[in-house]
Amino acid sequence: MKSKNDNFLDNPVWYSLSQHHQNFAIDYGGTKFYHPDYCPFGGFEKGIDTTKHLDEYSTLIDNFFVVGEKPEYSNQLILKKELMCLQMIIDNPIDAKINERIIKLNIEHTDALFQLVNLVQPGYFKKKTSSMGGYFGIFKNDELIAVGGERMQMNDFVEVSAIVTHPNHTGKGYASQLIAHVVNTIFHKNKTPYLHVVETNPAVRLYEKLGFSTRRKISFWNFTKGNDRVQQKEITD
Repeated sequence: MKSKNDNFLDNPVWYSLSQHHQNFAIDYGGTKFYHPDYCPFGGFEKGIDTTKHLDEYSTLIDNFFVVGEKPEYSNQLILKKELMCLQMIIDNPIDAKINERIIKLNIEHTDALFQLVNLVQPGYFKKKTSSMGGYFGIFKNDELIAVGGERMQMNDFVEVSAIVTHPNHTGKGYASQLIAHVVNTIFHKNKTPYLHVVETNPAVRLYEKLGFSTRRKISFWNFTKGNDRVQQKEITD
């Protein structure tokens, strides 16, 4: 088996857009972003002045994230928040019993997938995010009630993402089964699964129980356009 350079995980957006997901990239030279129809994430090479690149990308989307080191940015943008996440990785397939029927989703499920993920985790998942990898779901009475899938992808590493259960169906083990299914699907492709989760999210305990360990902390820097400052002030006045 070929060795895997896990240093790529220190800059996951950059290396995903330089490797397996290069067709999704908007490349500003030293800074790369996903096309905003797919994912509002960017990354950059160390030492690059990202100021103009972030301004250019902001003409395409009002709200976006830069993952990793803190980028340089102009006064045209507002740094809305820093999301501190745990980057977690798993070394072996998950030995878990899967009781539910898990279906690989297709284009017919795009709207249902989009609506479910944004109901629980609004703001990250776009209509075309499901084109970035395989997404899987559990249905009850013909309704999609739990999902999980693959998002950022390098040659050797695949991000587990969008582990979501409808609020009316939580506590039934659907998330564990979907995580196991996605993780084992990735291992079957001879790639290593990893994920990002906000460090205060209770789901961290579930990931640890299933075999994930924290590799490092990593920041998701959330930017909005400068005129949002005026809009926010008007809302609070």
